[in-house]
Amino acid sequence: MAEDLGVTISRDEDFSEWYNQIVVKAGLADYSPIKGCMVIKPYGYAIWESIKDFLDKRIKDTGHENAYFPLFIPEEFFEMEKEHVEGFTPEVAWVTHGGDTPLERKLAIRPTSETIMYSMYAKWIRSWRDLPLLINQWANVVRWETKMTKLFIRTREFLWQEGHTAHATKEEAEEEVKKMLDVYREVMEDLLAIPTIPGYKTENEKFAGAVYTMTVESLMADKKAMQAGTSHLLGQHFSKAFDIMFEDKDKEKKYVWQTSWGMTTRTVGTLVMVHSDNKGLILPPRAAPIKIVIVPIIFKDGKEEVIGRCNEVQELLGRKYKAKLDDREGYTAGFKFNEWELKGIPIRIEIGPRDVKENKVVIVRRDNSEKIFVPMNNLLQEVDKILEDIQNSLFSNAKKFLEKNTFLPKDYNELSDILNNQKGMAKISWCERGCCEEKIKDETGATSCCIPLDQNGLEKKCIVCGQEAKKVILFAKHY
Repeated sequence: MAEDLGVTISRDEDFSEWYNQIVVKAGLADYSPIKGCMVIKPYGYAIWESIKDFLDKRIKDTGHENAYFPLFIPEEFFEMEKEHVEGFTPEVAWVTHGGDTPLERKLAIRPTSETIMYSMYAKWIRSWRDLPLLINQWANVVRWETKMTKLFIRTREFLWQEGHTAHATKEEAEEEVKKMLDVYREVMEDLLAIPTIPGYKTENEKFAGAVYTMTVESLMADKKAMQAGTSHLLGQHFSKAFDIMFEDKDKEKKYVWQTSWGMTTRTVGTLVMVHSDNKGLILPPRAAPIKIVIVPIIFKDGKEEVIGRCNEVQELLGRKYKAKLDDREGYTAGFKFNEWELKGIPIRIEIGPRDVKENKVVIVRRDNSEKIFVPMNNLLQEVDKILEDIQNSLFSNAKKFLEKNTFLPKDYNELSDILNNQKGMAKISWCERGCCEEKIKDETGATSCCIPLDQNGLEKKCIVCGQEAKKVILFAKHY
């Protein structure tokens, strides 16, 4: 039935089902016959390409090069760094046969590429002249999740980029970690219009095998948090395991300092969860594969003039904005309106016989449904302004939501109430002890988001145990 083509449940009624319906009905992805995996459909992949293109340019602008490494990792490589293998072993998928022939050694299907890449780095790096080595790869990875599949958010196979760098000094490596975290902030804020909180992961939550992990965190419309991108200082753990050494300018042999950093197709799901409404997707213009759709309003009289004007508008806007003319026959204008709203196209342009006579068009904004009447002779300039205003408004609204739903509890009871009832993020003063972090997790189900770079608001005592507070930290329920 026609009514089933759109979203049939509200965001407030059942957020999970609302999200699933948008992803499937807007044509972003579908469930695979292979349990735990997804099919990314062309429209969803086009959104990922918008993210990928923006990020790839920034990766290259910061001096990195793209390469590609094997999908398969020998078991003995994978076991060479103790913390790393302990962190990933439960999620590794193994290949044991080639055809009918048992393999001499098991091969892990890439859950992350440190070990296969660093075995090569040990061959390539000999001198300080070989540093820094700045390599990124775009790839798929497999992590054998046992939790319920959620398209884009939790699947056994997903797409990402992973950067892996080697440096002569710790200071250079730390600069790299912060630089790439800021690139991820740019992706989220400048492209996707999603505000972030940058900071450090705790010891309990850091990447397996890292000295420390930095993260950008965001808040979804259901007040759960999402980790958007992470950047890790690996120190010399892997360089010592894989014997990645260089001869420095002082003729001494030294181990390199390493970093890794990654962002995944999870960002597409994050985009849906932050901006969308009960009509469907809302895409920020900079990330939208199609920024404008033109819908002719056809009556018995004036059809040729309307179609002619629509073609004229598409010619004017199409190259810059990938404007799409929806001149399909057999569908009402109302049906088309609903379909393009579901797909989140930032601007809809309506053109009917009266608009042709008055030499104007009707622009409808997806973010707030505002109708704007624009003269043809001013169309290009007005479209520029409206798209930029939609981008800025989406970011502003998401930032207000984040600020409104970040709380400063006075005591542990208030903290428990915020987290148990999923009211948003809780910002507290903390003693830095893992036992207090674990107590919050055990009693509320919430985990630490990050120790934010902005440490304003530190109180004297830890809200959990009453001992001296050393850091401000954020907690929330997480995806």
